[in-house]
Amino acid sequence: MTILLNEKSRVVVQGITGSEGSFHTRESVKMETNVVAGVTPGKGGTELDGIPVYNRVSDAVEKEGANVSGIYTPAAFAPDAIFEAIEAGIGLVVCMTEGLPVAEMIKVKQALKGSGTRMIGPNCPGITTPGVGKVGFMPNFIHRIGNVGVVSRSGTLTYEMIWQLTGLGIGQSTSVGIGGDPIVGSGFIDILELFEKDPQTEAIVMIGEIGGTAEEEAAEFIQT
Repeated sequence: MTILLNEKSRVVVQGITGSEGSFHTRESVKMETNVVAGVTPGKGGTELDGIPVYNRVSDAVEKEGANVSGIYTPAAFAPDAIFEAIEAGIGLVVCMTEGLPVAEMIKVKQALKGSGTRMIGPNCPGITTPGVGKVGFMPNFIHRIGNVGVVSRSGTLTYEMIWQLTGLGIGQSTSVGIGGDPIVGSGFIDILELFEKDPQTEAIVMIGEIGGTAEEEAAEFIQT
């Protein structure tokens, strides 16, 4: 068992035809990620390496059964991309885009309430579950299948920790970069709760950053 990503995950990439979206889609496919569709308004009917591109997320849900979204759109379009994914009933949204205004993220948090959608990010490296796939841009070669969960606010420290674990022969169940912005879709406690319920995860590495109280709140949660 894993958290967030599993064998039933069907990924749609929003912004798939951009340079970031196309590159990281191809990297995700190399990790055996089940990318079933892409979305770029105005590019519907085209393909990327055989992956169909649609104009709307709802089309990807209806025609390809997409249930996970990876967002690589520019910051100006990212909030609308998130709202579109929520409205289409996507279960998991992972937003890599940085630079989203706080005011927009407040609206996003309101939209997430009661929606049935879980969000990771923005401004995050995404999620990787070795042996299942990834949504985001963590380097492919650093991962190894195992039983240690990783959750972090820092992108580069996430990579360094995973690489050190792998170098010691310690594999990971799932690695999650939650993002370092003041307002994110899921915090430390949200991910810790998932790891706690996951029988594959036997230990957790948590990496914080300067600023805020998220680490202190997570420590209190762990103690309880």
